[in-house]
Amino acid sequence: MDLDLKGKKAIVTGGTRGIGRAIAETLAAEGCDVATCARDGAAVDAVVKSLVAKGVKATGRAVDVTDTDATAKWVNDAAAELGGIDIVVANVSALAGGADEDAWRRMLEVDMLGTVRVAEAALPFLEKSDAGSFVSISSTAALESSQGIRAYTGMKAAVIAYMANASNAWAEKGIRANTVSPGNVFFEGGVWDIRKKESPDLFQTSLERNPLGRMATPQEVANAVVFLASPAASFITGANLVVDGAMTRRIQY
Repeated sequence: MDLDLKGKKAIVTGGTRGIGRAIAETLAAEGCDVATCARDGAAVDAVVKSLVAKGVKATGRAVDVTDTDATAKWVNDAAAELGGIDIVVANVSALAGGADEDAWRRMLEVDMLGTVRVAEAALPFLEKSDAGSFVSISSTAALESSQGIRAYTGMKAAVIAYMANASNAWAEKGIRANTVSPGNVFFEGGVWDIRKKESPDLFQTSLERNPLGRMATPQEVANAVVFLASPAASFITGANLVVDGAMTRRIQY
């Protein structure tokens, strides 16, 4: 299937590792010009170099999405450098699994308000696009009441609700809004790689919850994100696409 992404302009937050990097590289492989950001400037530079090698225009910057002014400046500069914005992927996460006030604050600032900040800065550019699309990354943790009270669960659920409401609010502007909720995703240096080394029993228990017998790869999640972001999904908006290998025991709707 031709995703009709060649020549489109995309920005991706948290695009230097794991799911975010796979999304940025997959968009570039499909012919998108890509801008990305993360807090580690050296890692951003390395990703930009990799994207340029795919034959597209790419740019990046060290940005903390908890900084409203810096986030808005990055979005505006990315639009100027790329020649507009057609696609936004809000991927960055604080990954705060605790239930203390600090964990709630970090998840609110990074996951929830980080998404809002990027959306508000990018909307004027998405309105000018003939294929405006916004995809946020949530988690299956937001879909099931397990593992007790966690800031991560609550704020990832809030992201899904925000995007569902945005899909209605932005429809008249021609902008689609969707969410992708991955299950367990394994990659070197990622959360589950760390848990495998530090808490092998917990890792094994979590692995066994996956009916397919394994965890997802970042690329498998990126494939879903890039499809939803693309004009090939032009009549899909307000969706929460679960990518979990049937791990969650619920009817998806």
